Amino acid sequence: MDRTNSRDRELRDRAAAVIPGGMYGHQSVGLLPDDYPQFFERGEGAHLWDADGNRYLDFMCAYGPNLFGYAHPEIDAAFVRQLEKGDTLTGPTALMVELAEALTGMVTHADWAIFCKNGSDATTMALTTARAHTRRRIVVRAKGAYHGALPWCTPRPAGVIDTDRSHQIFYDYNDVASLEAAVAEAGDDLAAVFAAPFKHDAFIDQSDPTPEYARKARELCDRTGALLVVDEVRAGFRLDRDCSWSRLGVQPDLSSWGKCVANGHPLSILLGNDKARAAAASIYVTGSFWYQAATMAAALETLRLIRETDYLERITALGQRLRDGLAERASAAGFGLRQTGPGVMPLFLFDDDPDLRKGFCWSSEMLSRGVYVHPWHNMFLCAAMTEADIDGALDAAEASFGALKRQVRDLTPVEKLAFLSAGAR
Repeated sequence: MDRTNSRDRELRDRAAAVIPGGMYGHQSVGLLPDDYPQFFERGEGAHLWDADGNRYLDFMCAYGPNLFGYAHPEIDAAFVRQLEKGDTLTGPTALMVELAEALTGMVTHADWAIFCKNGSDATTMALTTARAHTRRRIVVRAKGAYHGALPWCTPRPAGVIDTDRSHQIFYDYNDVASLEAAVAEAGDDLAAVFAAPFKHDAFIDQSDPTPEYARKARELCDRTGALLVVDEVRAGFRLDRDCSWSRLGVQPDLSSWGKCVANGHPLSILLGNDKARAAAASIYVTGSFWYQAATMAAALETLRLIRETDYLERITALGQRLRDGLAERASAAGFGLRQTGPGVMPLFLFDDDPDLRKGFCWSSEMLSRGVYVHPWHNMFLCAAMTEADIDGALDAAEASFGALKRQVRDLTPVEKLAFLSAGAR
C-alpha cells in the first residue's frame, strides 16, 4: 500500500521538544524500525489507523488490551451508559461489588478482588500482600520476566537504587533445580514465588510452563508458607477462561490481571484466595481513579462475552491458521522462522539473526503491506479478526519474505556477510 508519514514525522518533531526522548516506555524511539508510526488516530475491530490515515491489521492489539476488537459496540455502550450516570465519584458504585462477584465466580482460586489501573499496580500489590501475610521480605522470580515498570521490577536500571531491588532472588523459568536453589537461598525469609503464565520474555523464544515446574512452585510455597503469585496481566483470558495455570492443575494464592479485562478501558486487578484475605485487607493501596465506574461497566460486559461466546476457540483456531501458513511460506522462501509462544500470543524470530536485522526488515515489509507485526515482542490475536484477515496477512507475509530474500540476494558478498553475521562479533 502507499503510505504517507508526514503527520507522524511532524508529531515526532513536536514531541521531541516537550516529551523526554520524544517517547517513553514500550513505544520509545528506536525500539521499532524507523518507518513504524509513533502516533495513531483510531481503531476499529482488528484494524488500526495511524496519524496519517494508514490502515493496518493490528497484531499488537494495543500490546494486549484489545481482546474483542477496538471500539466494540456492546462494551463501549456499557461504558458510555455508566459514564452518563457517573464515573469518578467520591466512592465506588455497586458495579465494583458486581465485578468482584463475577471474577470470583470465574477464576477458581479467587475468593476476593481488589481493583486498580495498571499491571504494575496489581503485581506490586501482590508482592505487598505476600509480605504482609508472611511477614517476610524475599521474592523469588524468573530471570528476564517482566512484572511491570516500578523500581522493584523495571527492566531498566536508570534512577533505580540497590535498595529498590533488594530482597529478590532469581531463577531460570521452567528449571526446577534452579527454582529449588533460589527458594533454599531465601530460607525462612521467603515471602512469594512469582511466575508468568508462560515464558514471554522479549527478544527470545517463548516457552510453555512444564507441569513439573508449576507443581514444584506450588509445592515449595506450601512447604515454606510463601504465597504463589501468577502474573496474568499479559495473558489473562487469552489462554483460558480461568487462571492459565488451572490448565496445569495448579492454583496460585494470588494472581494479577490487566490489559484485556475491560477490552481497552483502564483496569487491573489483584485476585486472591482466603489464605491471603486478611493480609490484603491490612495493606494501604489506593488511587484517585481506581473506583471509576464506567471502566467497571465495560469490564462486566467484557466478562460476559468471555463467558458466553466462543472467542477463545475462534482466536485459537486463527492462531493455528496463521502459524501453519507462516511456516509454509517461510520455508518456501528459504527462511527459518521460529514461531514460539501460544498461537494466540505468537512471537516471530528468524534463524541466524543475532541483531534482528532480518526481523526488522521483514516487519517493515509487512507494515508497508498493511500488517502491523512486532520484530521482538510477543503479539496478540483478537476476536474481531477473521479468516480473511489471517489469509490477507499470509499473502503479505509471502510478499515480505520475497522482498527480504531479494534484499539479501542483491547484496555484495561483503555486504551479505555483514548482513548475516552482524551482531555475532
